Amino acid sequence: MSATPILSDNNHYEQACDQAIAMCDGNLRSTIKALIMVNEYLETELDELQTAIAAGCAPARSSDVESNAA
Repeated sequence: MSATPILSDNNHYEQACDQAIAMCDGNLRSTIKALIMVNEYLETELDELQTAIAAGCAPARSSDVESNAA
């Protein structure tokens, strides 16, 4: 067996790239900037959740999560 993971659906990533570029009107620089901004936001959210968990606080569940769980 190979140690390299095999991507099962590369087409999904191609479509996601096309969609991101289209949302930025074909401007690749704007697309990269938007992706960096989203990544920074998600990193901040993750840090806040990890801090809350380390402090023994469970994050509040949003109503969207609760309604989708049913």
